[in-house]
Amino acid sequence: MDSAPSPDRTGVGYLPAAARTLMKLVVTGPFGVGKTTLIRTLSEIATLHTEEAMTQSSTRVDSTAGLPEKTTTTVAIDFGRLTVPDDLVLYMFGTPGQERFLPLWEDIARGALGALVLVDTRRLADSFAVMDMVEEQGLPYAVAVNRFPDAPEHSDEVLRKHLDLAETTPLVQCDARERRGSIDALIALAEHVLTRMPQPEDAS
Repeated sequence: MDSAPSPDRTGVGYLPAAARTLMKLVVTGPFGVGKTTLIRTLSEIATLHTEEAMTQSSTRVDSTAGLPEKTTTTVAIDFGRLTVPDDLVLYMFGTPGQERFLPLWEDIARGALGALVLVDTRRLADSFAVMDMVEEQGLPYAVAVNRFPDAPEHSDEVLRKHLDLAETTPLVQCDARERRGSIDALIALAEHVLTRMPQPEDAS
């Protein structure tokens, strides 16, 4: 999915003075699901991305069936930053979803506190391998259904059953091109991560 830069970015590269919590998060999902678009939509700094144009030979490896708008692919990482509201800084690392990038995926995921898994209801089965990788890393995760115009709609109950999600795993819907819903998806993950982190004991 293509995306124009969000108009309400701060454009600054330094951290807010009130920043208290820094969180590394992985944004992942199968090929063509909108990972790069979501990070570009949300990042308050210029994003780092490593996209290459797809060639005819590359489509033999990464099928673009059902993805007529897909002309590029991430070959390493995407990186962006989002502060919510002023004291929680989220570092977003986008990873390629193809299995051949597994060693790179593992390196990027090292030190991450959680993962946002984007899924496309036109190709739900493509998400299984990515979710397996996340679970093998032991990362808490949330699932965000990226709404494509021609994608079939399913109830949360049907999606949870099809994706075999635990009741505690957050499931949200978003459009990676739109800032508000994408922020909500990332916040759902951050809150899920924070609830699983050990809480400091009272000093009293």
